[in-house]
Amino acid sequence: MSDPDETMPPTHQPYGGAGRSGDAPASGQGQPPEPQAPYGSSSQQGPYGQPPATQPYGQPYGQPYGQQPWAGQPYGYAAPTTTHPQANTALVLGIVAIGGMFVCGLPVLVSPFAWYVGARAKREIEAEPGRWSGRSEANTGMVLGIVGTALLALGVLAAVLLVTLAVAGSSV
Repeated sequence: MSDPDETMPPTHQPYGGAGRSGDAPASGQGQPPEPQAPYGSSSQQGPYGQPPATQPYGQPYGQPYGQQPWAGQPYGYAAPTTTHPQANTALVLGIVAIGGMFVCGLPVLVSPFAWYVGARAKREIEAEPGRWSGRSEANTGMVLGIVGTALLALGVLAAVLLVTLAVAGSSV
């Protein structure tokens, strides 16, 4: 077998040591050279002449690859919004109305309230989008309220029709 140093290109130097036998290590002791500050900035000041950021007790941050510590919101970033409280209320009312209709039929009576609360929350969210989030919850609650109200109206119409037919059939 041949010596691995003979197959290495002349510019290759393995990590932490000399390339070929007889070559001197890059930094004198077989260690890689000390990293230098990027773009010629000194270690006593950060980029653009700012003082270096420090941790508690005065220790400078050890950011890898010359990254700077995050010091605030990036440009163009909006503050986080909170979910409108009535958006979740509308969603819960809509789910209770549709789900409860199949169990006992009575919870479908809350469908108009889900529709109303969802529509109102949606209007308020659209009026102040930087303050409120939860448009999808409000919209879903409103749609479930509309479906439940339509089913409620069909149920009431069917009940009225049955009562009318029963009264008409008994008078004959």
